[in-house]
Amino acid sequence: MQKTCVVLFLWLSQAVCAGGVALDPVVPPVVLAREATEDIDPAPYWVSEKLDGVRAIWDGRALRFRSGRPVHAPDWFVQALPAQAMDGELWLGRGRFAELSGLVRKQMPVDAEWRRVRYMIFELPDAPGDFSQRVSAMRALVASADVPWLGVVAQARVPNRAVLTAQLAEVLAAGGEGLMLHRADAPYLTGRSDALLKLKPWQDAEAIVTAHVPGQGRFVGMLGALEVRMADGRKFRIGTGLSDDERRAPPAIGAQISFRYRGLTATGLPRFASFWRVREPL
Repeated sequence: MQKTCVVLFLWLSQAVCAGGVALDPVVPPVVLAREATEDIDPAPYWVSEKLDGVRAIWDGRALRFRSGRPVHAPDWFVQALPAQAMDGELWLGRGRFAELSGLVRKQMPVDAEWRRVRYMIFELPDAPGDFSQRVSAMRALVASADVPWLGVVAQARVPNRAVLTAQLAEVLAAGGEGLMLHRADAPYLTGRSDALLKLKPWQDAEAIVTAHVPGQGRFVGMLGALEVRMADGRKFRIGTGLSDDERRAPPAIGAQISFRYRGLTATGLPRFASFWRVREPL
């Protein structure tokens, strides 16, 4: 008897075969940021802090990572969330990404750990109106839900570049990553566009580890550099930003890593690329 495969196309759902074989999760369409230029005029934007958290999308019934895989949060955490779709970051606080990443990836959630997590929303998928209207809607939604672990990312208007620069410096001094700028007049969009920009003292990107380059001198017997491949297929090496522990046990070949850099070379490769962290599959 031929097995019947039923695919549930609920937003952010997984395809599951009746024969018991789970297929890859459906990757949700989400809004993505581009890099802001140094001369950006912030007046048309709402400005917020860029939280160093784990992206999570709530479709009104299930909480999922950007990959489409389920977040194994405690029942009490998700059952208290409103039925409206929301997009945001699971967050512990500045400089605590590694701790958070380990916590939210556990198949069996630990209540005591999750009591410290907040779901900070910054978008309402497919909601009507421009972003200014959605900011008001998010604030009202969070206030109405009255859930201690549900918050809205603080948004503010910034009149000029001088004030923006001062705000960026303040966030960095406090241990933050940078700022996000979202056009006030933008409808809800998915993919990358100039409607959402990130402003940081560095740029970041992802690459796949393709080889381990042996170390020399002080690094004999350890990793010297990672050979990585970008999305366009070009390869280069990253030899800085790695701790001694990471050099002794480097990211596996095939792993996806994040790296930081400052602009591009004349050939279009990242300049001053430095290892940041392994992007764990979520």
